Amino acid sequence: MDEKRVGLFAEKMKKAGMPALATEGFLRALRFVADTGETEIPECSIAPVGGLDSLDQLCGFEEFGQRAMFRTVVIKLNGGLGTSMGLSKAKSLLEVRPGLTFLDLIARQVLAQRSRWGSEIPFLVMNSFRTREDSLAALSRYEGLALDLPLDFLQNKVPRIDAESWEPVEWPEDSELEWCPPGHGDLYVALKSSGMLERLLRKGIRYAFISNADNLGAILDPRILGWMVQNRIPFAMEVAARTDADRKGGHLAERDGQLILREVAQCPADERNEFEDVSKHPYFNTNNLWVDLQALSDLFDRHPQGLPLSVICNEKAISPKNDSSPRCYQLETALGSAIECFEGARALVVPRDRFSPVKTTNDLLAVWSDAFELTDDHRLVASHPERYANCVIDLDVRFFGCVEALAARFPEGPPSLAKCRRFVVSGDYSFGANVVVKGEVQLLNDAKTPIHVDAGRVLEAAS
Repeated sequence: MDEKRVGLFAEKMKKAGMPALATEGFLRALRFVADTGETEIPECSIAPVGGLDSLDQLCGFEEFGQRAMFRTVVIKLNGGLGTSMGLSKAKSLLEVRPGLTFLDLIARQVLAQRSRWGSEIPFLVMNSFRTREDSLAALSRYEGLALDLPLDFLQNKVPRIDAESWEPVEWPEDSELEWCPPGHGDLYVALKSSGMLERLLRKGIRYAFISNADNLGAILDPRILGWMVQNRIPFAMEVAARTDADRKGGHLAERDGQLILREVAQCPADERNEFEDVSKHPYFNTNNLWVDLQALSDLFDRHPQGLPLSVICNEKAISPKNDSSPRCYQLETALGSAIECFEGARALVVPRDRFSPVKTTNDLLAVWSDAFELTDDHRLVASHPERYANCVIDLDVRFFGCVEALAARFPEGPPSLAKCRRFVVSGDYSFGANVVVKGEVQLLNDAKTPIHVDAGRVLEAAS
């Protein structure tokens, strides 16, 4: 790419007030991709992973973890708007139980852990420009949550790339569409460029537990913290066993003796079958990560222009409401891809109750239902984790794809899904109160008029 085009991106980011570190990292990724840098990770370059430690083996480390609690910050990734579910606000502001949002439960988790362990565990949220105001207002209801740190720091934003001209996207009718989040891998740059990394280290905060705001099963576990501290592990990734429901998610692998993460966007198209082979690649990244902040600071000393994370190039329509609008590229990095940057990084196998994300309305319906339960420590976890791990919920996106439509078709509340293995709905349906789904159920409505499932109906395979 010629430097004149590069300069256009640099100037756009400067005018928007983006920090130099974020700009330098984006320009490096831009040059790499524009000059046909390889963004794919072929099967022949990696090997499957085995022989990992598991959480149930770490009981002897709990005491060490308890001692390190006060030196550990809990960070939640809260940059997502939930646009895939038709939302225009932070996804974490969705109610997952009557009167309780993701953020409510997260705040209660942190406060409960402080009380349980007798430690003032610091808490931070990485917001985006679009989620910050509403999210901070929601969290402000919890007195004492912030301690002596601000509650958040900001994720950066980067320009979208016009797929035809390879210049910054210009979209005057909605200038926000000229920008995109750089992926949650931006957390490292955002910590550094905001000054938050240095501030935490000055306060004696050495470790960070990082997870997604939509994963209410992820709380700070002293066993994992103690394991990390005692073994001087600079970076640890929680992984879980893949099932058929996880085939399309990123998986753990090994390359040249180093653990790496491979996302689906990095898989060659003709190798998707091997990527989705859960027997060959048995572990996926839960995005629950543990980082030694001093090791991260040292890594920035060696890479002052940003960590050398793998670049993911995604092609999109500029307007999410108009798929025929011009195409653009978004350059992103994944948080977990940093595992290959830390010498001595480890992965730990954890049970499914530490992983219950909500990415689609399929997931949201499950979380609303009795397939999930609210624990005493304010986690929302599958009632029967192993059963739910293999459960498939597939609602017709035409009628159930956004939160508003989902709620309208279940006006009396979600169905019982505790004994469901598969629930597929094709066509327009609405449901009354106390509907029960058992085993494998498929509903098909080819007509233009909706079908109503009466209150109290039990749906089984013969339905």
